[in-house]
Amino acid sequence: MSFRIVVDKREKNSRIPDFLITNNLHVDFANLTVGDYIISPEIAIERKTINDLINSIYDGRLFVQCSELMHFYSKPLLIIEGNINQLVVDIETDSNSSQIRKVSYDTITKIYEALATIAIIFRIPIIHTPSAEYTTKFIISLRNKVIRTGTSIDGPLIKKIKKGNKIHLQQLSILSSLPGVGDKLAIRLLKKFKTPLRALNATVAELSMIPGFGIARAERIKKILNFESQEKYLTTQKTLWQ
Repeated sequence: MSFRIVVDKREKNSRIPDFLITNNLHVDFANLTVGDYIISPEIAIERKTINDLINSIYDGRLFVQCSELMHFYSKPLLIIEGNINQLVVDIETDSNSSQIRKVSYDTITKIYEALATIAIIFRIPIIHTPSAEYTTKFIISLRNKVIRTGTSIDGPLIKKIKKGNKIHLQQLSILSSLPGVGDKLAIRLLKKFKTPLRALNATVAELSMIPGFGIARAERIKKILNFESQEKYLTTQKTLWQ
């Protein structure tokens, strides 16, 4: 029996689709707007190599993708493929003139902070695999588990998804820059108030009603937004930038 998995067209060069086909799984390629592999109507996988992971952290894609996975799929997964030591930032030489591969501390910190956010805030399971072949083995095991547990795999796997435009991402960026407001709270603020301006003009009581916000955070934000900066300080800053 051949089982169907929908794969994003950009994954063709990863070798994973070829491995899936070799293992008698039917692969449908599509231009997926959310996720890289759709296993069932509830399960979608975002796959990232180590290099793609760090790039998506720096350019802000990672948390946006996690947010979209959560919004459209009830059981999203993130696969991190490869070894962190593949991120070679520095090469040092020891006393024996041997070269030592070293990943910068800042890079490691950013990776683990991002993964901690995904695990705790987004609550998306993170699966680590050493290579494309093992990623394939996991996808097959996941698919088999879905079938054995009787989870529904009927109906269209591809959902009609319209991703947020650039303005939407800019709006989230504005709100997430507020002290104590990360990506997840920014999404909730925009969903509640529809525009960043309405969110910024909201009262302490209105802000505190957002799940996870609380009165203390709301009061701190309103205090910062209402604080009048001194003209002398602003003049000094202007001079520095000239």
